Amino acid sequence: MAEVTDIVLEGGGVKGLGLAGAMAAFGDAGWSVARVGGTSAGALVGAVLAALQQRGESPSRLVDVARTLDFGKFPDRGFPGRYLGPLGFLADGVSVLVEDGAYEGDYLRHWLSGVLGDLGVSTFGDLRTDDPGDDGTIRSRYRLAVTATDLSRRRLVYFPWDCADYGLDPDEQRVVDAVRASASIPYFFEPVTLTGPLGTSTLVDGAVVSNYPISMFDREDGEPARWPTLGVRLSAPGVTEDRPADRVRGPIELGAALVATAIEGCQAEHVEDPCNLARTIGVDASDVGTTEFDIGPAERDRLIERGRDAATAFLSTWDYGSWTRDCRPAAAAATTGRPR
Repeated sequence: MAEVTDIVLEGGGVKGLGLAGAMAAFGDAGWSVARVGGTSAGALVGAVLAALQQRGESPSRLVDVARTLDFGKFPDRGFPGRYLGPLGFLADGVSVLVEDGAYEGDYLRHWLSGVLGDLGVSTFGDLRTDDPGDDGTIRSRYRLAVTATDLSRRRLVYFPWDCADYGLDPDEQRVVDAVRASASIPYFFEPVTLTGPLGTSTLVDGAVVSNYPISMFDREDGEPARWPTLGVRLSAPGVTEDRPADRVRGPIELGAALVATAIEGCQAEHVEDPCNLARTIGVDASDVGTTEFDIGPAERDRLIERGRDAATAFLSTWDYGSWTRDCRPAAAAATTGRPR
């Protein structure tokens, strides 16, 4: 019988190639994904994964899809930067001051729209699930959920779960718009604005509040889950402590480094909980920068294979029965996630 799981994917920019490799290993092993949650790069990979699963295709296809990304186009400057050509970096600081981000994020939208369109997905309504055994909440109704940070309301939001807060019909919400908000690295990409009944909100990268919301699918009603929630992080245990010092230069790198440091500090206790560690696949991507968009083909392939190898090793020893026996009571008492 095929194994089923929910998946939570950590954010990490370019490092997200490791997520594609990890999910390919699930496909190779015959697993299927019921629901996927992701932040930033995890939202991008998760959206494609959800569309593949909705269409009945294997997660293994993620690797081929990921290789069509042209990372060099992610830093897409606006008109002043394009006009300056090789000197476009001179306009980056102005763009941050005027538009709150150096880059437009249009390439991300265009690429993802094309991939999802080929798979028959445009809105979250295209990713609805028909599961008579679910708990009846909106959080069980869609195959995909992505996070964003609402700076105006000082909170983490989940799309499509929280669409009603913005006066939106979750079925009509475009997946690519939610992913673009989730991937809005502060200072790097321009934020996304969304106007609703409570006013106009500024949305940025979900990682600002939670880069790895591993408990987002955990039940809160005390009932046992029908399958596990597993997660993929873009760091291996012990790597952070031995990380070499990287020189931070310029306002864009400084902003990204500030956010990354805050993220790792605020989520460390939750992520390092033994029960969460036990259901987490760690992919060592420590030698690749989040915004290292000039990464070469060899480094791309290496990240993908690290993800595949890490997930293959994890699945060879994973025992949901043991995890449930040791961790489910504690998880039910302590979860801050969302029920499924």
